[in-house]
Amino acid sequence: MAIDLEAIRRKLGELSGKNNKRDQQWKPEEGKEYTVRLLAFPNNDGQPFIDRHYYYGIGNSPGILSPFQFGKPDPIKELRSKLYDEGSQASKDLAKTVAPKMRTFAPVIVRGEEDKGVRVWSFGKMVYQDILNLMLDEDYGDITDPLEGRDIRVSVTKMPGKQYADTKISPRAKVEPLSRDRDQAKKWLDTIPEVDTVANLKSYDEIEKLVNDWINGGSTGSDSGTSRGGNSSGSNSSSDSGNSRAVDKLAAFDEDEPRPPKKMGGDGKAAEKKLADAFADLDNDLF
Repeated sequence: MAIDLEAIRRKLGELSGKNNKRDQQWKPEEGKEYTVRLLAFPNNDGQPFIDRHYYYGIGNSPGILSPFQFGKPDPIKELRSKLYDEGSQASKDLAKTVAPKMRTFAPVIVRGEEDKGVRVWSFGKMVYQDILNLMLDEDYGDITDPLEGRDIRVSVTKMPGKQYADTKISPRAKVEPLSRDRDQAKKWLDTIPEVDTVANLKSYDEIEKLVNDWINGGSTGSDSGTSRGGNSSGSNSSSDSGNSRAVDKLAAFDEDEPRPPKKMGGDGKAAEKKLADAFADLDNDLF
């Protein structure tokens, strides 16, 4: 088998700390305005950017990459199927709270920070639509073109009374090359990070543990813990009103900046029991 020199370079970068995942990611800060140049991922079936689906709201995890989209077994997808099969509206509502949400990844050069090289910007559906609409506008066209593209302005602001900040984009009027240094432009285009080195895929067992920890942690109201699939004493109620309040607590997501909600409190104990029981059933099917 031939040696893959590029794979060796990536491994060397990992060992030397040059390929730190955090260094490869870019996130605009609230209250600032940036000028960035969007690039296109190579060999991506004509699409400039790459979509990935995540589960949000599982404990304190910022997001769990869905294995299902890669053709791998997915414990959260299987759990959601169990909840839908259970048939009650409360179970369906709980399944919806952990439905996968799309995040889009784009390579970017941030003006003024060119020394950091190409990084990856992750954004939600609304920003994605704004960028694609911009690219379909005949006045702007392919803004990712390295010779005849355009930079865009990116700003993040939080309006009074809103829970989350809004990300706004606008095109620069002037057409300009990615870099006036041809060698520099080529280097950037040759060093676009691979999305899946940034969007880390956890193993089946790791995801299952996160879900079980979330269930057990959320259902523990005192120092006396509960076993997986069990419930605390005095929390046998399965009223739809309690489930519905739990669903409300779980459903507080912003499309562009999804954040994990707080753990379910006392009102959601019956809903948690349904979730825990469903996952316990799933374990029985797997082993």
